[in-house]
Amino acid sequence: MAKYKITFKKSVAKDLRVIPNQHLVKILNRIDKLAENPRGDGCIKLSGSERYRIRQGVYRILYEIIDARLVVQVVKVGHRSSVYDS
Repeated sequence: MAKYKITFKKSVAKDLRVIPNQHLVKILNRIDKLAENPRGDGCIKLSGSERYRIRQGVYRILYEIIDARLVVQVVKVGHRSSVYDS
């Protein structure tokens, strides 16, 4: 299986700034694993969109998969209570 390239929307930097360091390291490791298999265990496709989500503790990572270019674009990272707003 080909390895995917990970990209981030500009707004994700703002999302990551408010997350405590102990959680941030785990989130970034989880994002790195998406390059190997973006549709792996724990991956859920969101209804009504082409986005997927994975859990990391109480945080959620929302992303899109562009198979034609082998790209995973992280679009939002946040606490489970607020990540789906907007």
